[in-house]
Order: sequence, then structure tokens, then C-alpha cells
Amino acid sequence: MIKSTSSIESIKKLVSDCYNKPVIVKLNLGRNKFVTFSATVNGVYPSLFTVSPDDKSFLGKTAYSYSEMLCGRVKIGIKNR
Repeated sequence: MIKSTSSIESIKKLVSDCYNKPVIVKLNLGRNKFVTFSATVNGVYPSLFTVSPDDKSFLGKTAYSYSEMLCGRVKIGIKNR
């Protein structure tokens, strides 16, 4: 098993730094399926965070836990303008 170099606390800090900023969200849906969309982090809570997709027709889940980022299921990054 590969030991993760990040912790929940460092992920919480990364997400809180992205609050109200445009981000790119990449979701790993399994079986080599990925979804990438642009969004804005609009809620940071003790056990999860929420994003608001820029595309209003997006029907995906918009609340993610920090553990989903820790295990690699969700990745976020600051959107370059």
C-alpha cells in the first residue's frame, strides 16, 4: 500500500484557500471513467465541501468529503484565467 503524503488537515486548508474561487474539478468514477468540469467552491464545512458547477445543466454530485480527495476520487485545482 502506498502511503499518502497529505493529510486531512492539509486538504482542508487547500479547499479553504479555494473558497469562492473558480476551480477545475476532476472526478474519478472508476473503470477508467473521469469527469472534469469547472466550478466554484461555495461551502466549506468540517467534514465536507460543496462546489457549484458553472454549467447549470450539470446533474452530478456537488458535495464531496475530504476523504474522497485523500483517496484520489476527487481532485481540485485553481482555474487559470
